[in-house]
Amino acid sequence: MRNTTEWEALRAFRHEVYTRFGLRRDALFETLDAILSVPTLETPAHLSLAAPCQRGWGSLYDALNAGTMDIPRLERLVAAYQLEPRTTWFAVDASVWPRCDAETSPDRGFYHHPYRQSHGQPIVAGWNYSWLVQVPLQCSSWTAPLRIRRVIPGENLNLVAAEQIRSWLEQSDLPTNVANGPVFTFDAGYDAVQLSLALRDLPVCLLVRLRAGRCFYADPTTQPQTGRPRRHGVKFACDDPATWPAPTAIWSATDPDYGQIGLRAWSRLHATPHHHATRGTRRPRPLIRGTLIRLEVEHLPRPTKAPTPLWFWWFGATPPDLAEVWRAYVARFSLEHTFRFFKQTLRWTTPKLRSPAAADRWTWLLILAYVQLRLARDTVTDLRLPWQPPLPPERRTPARVRRGFSQLLSDLRSPAGAPKPCGRSPGRPTGKRSPPAPRFPAVKLTS
Repeated sequence: MRNTTEWEALRAFRHEVYTRFGLRRDALFETLDAILSVPTLETPAHLSLAAPCQRGWGSLYDALNAGTMDIPRLERLVAAYQLEPRTTWFAVDASVWPRCDAETSPDRGFYHHPYRQSHGQPIVAGWNYSWLVQVPLQCSSWTAPLRIRRVIPGENLNLVAAEQIRSWLEQSDLPTNVANGPVFTFDAGYDAVQLSLALRDLPVCLLVRLRAGRCFYADPTTQPQTGRPRRHGVKFACDDPATWPAPTAIWSATDPDYGQIGLRAWSRLHATPHHHATRGTRRPRPLIRGTLIRLEVEHLPRPTKAPTPLWFWWFGATPPDLAEVWRAYVARFSLEHTFRFFKQTLRWTTPKLRSPAAADRWTWLLILAYVQLRLARDTVTDLRLPWQPPLPPERRTPARVRRGFSQLLSDLRSPAGAPKPCGRSPGRPTGKRSPPAPRFPAVKLTS
């Protein structure tokens, strides 16, 4: 029995997606349906073998290379289909598309990669994408991507993340009576001070994990009679308990997955901004005051190793609710499930696309497919493998839903038109050779 509301929402979403495609819209939409129905997704050429695809593999590559999409309208469309129940927890992270040997692909940079290495270092050349997603209240395999942007080499990742948050808040319909406002969580690769400076005029809360060994300062309690006024007071070193004053807030509880949980918070602390955060100005570097949080757990859900305490930076208009802060960061792990599904099942980084614009279109096609899978979670038939147990709709994974989505396509009907015959291509003229493609070395940034 199909859920009428979700079925109509899925049909409406597909119609809106088609209207936001420009050139090669029919080929782009057939590529989207092929992504949802093909059993194994190896390359874009293999999508032409899917039943919904009436065009050849050359048309699919032509759609990725020459097609157009109205990205701002697609962002507004995707943001309208958020998670249910609605949450005010969001996560920002970056993921790399490795293109180490693609010398003819422009806009490549060197980025850290946790699994691949180059010359003995965990660094690869490729494209870096910044993701802003909505995460559920509990860690799950489902998220809601809201903003995705390719980071140009040389751009500041913190400022790109701040621009994504600002762009989304201008179009969001979040309630204004939320106690702390939306909470955006970041990993240790982001700079807490730069993010706070860039977003201090917005009603948002930032939760940034800190690297070990960070130092902060309290406000000075006394000032000299003459000379320059002091800006920093007592030093707070995260790796030196002797410098910790009495915490301003303490919270503890027992959790079945993490055992005894303890949080301590120290408010009204500030850090010294890095020089590059205020480069080009002669004004004194501003001081951003926030709350420092220390999280300790007894054990991890999977006893792989002993847990280490984590430090967080909280910046917001109101003090943090320690009972929710740690849950917001745990829910951030749902983004890792999304990355794994995109890379392992949807083969996000598998196509050998030369143009970064084509890579952007391929990324957006996968995001639009992912939203359709979430809308069809309660409608699609659960096609499980013989060794898999049955799952209720609320526990089905994206890969499980995708396995049965092809049964819905015949009833959903594609708005794409039939392909038009274009005749036989004359081919390359005799004696003419294509010049070698230009080479673009990966951009190496130096501090």
